[in-house]
Amino acid sequence: MKNKILALMLSAPMLVLAADSPVGFVKTVNGEASVSHQGKAVRAEVGTPVFAGSVLRTAAQASLGVTFKDETVMSFGPNTELTVTEYLYAPGQGKLKMGSKLTRGSLNYVSGVIAKLQPDAVSIETPTGTIGVRGTHFLVNVGE
Repeated sequence: MKNKILALMLSAPMLVLAADSPVGFVKTVNGEASVSHQGKAVRAEVGTPVFAGSVLRTAAQASLGVTFKDETVMSFGPNTELTVTEYLYAPGQGKLKMGSKLTRGSLNYVSGVIAKLQPDAVSIETPTGTIGVRGTHFLVNVGE
């Protein structure tokens, strides 16, 4: 029992570090955009990290492009808000999951490895429904 507790204690910090690792990065920004994580908003710039739990926002007349670790590409139009609700990319272990919530605005989505290896592991929630991604490219617009 002591060895199991010790093993859990030793592995716990590694899990915390993994949860704090970026899942993607901002690749393009035009106009005013931000990335919020754990309640702290920063101005989006090329190279800004995106984490599971991050909220991505664009202002009027702005756009933002993000590339995730699995090569998924999301591009956001003006007045958009999207939360990366979950992201797990460990293909060697068969652990793949990507979830997000589009509250408002427009999203151009191009599937990466997660959707190709496990299509049912990707979903995008909107106020009126959920999009199940099956390895594709699509555009969605959520109006007010």
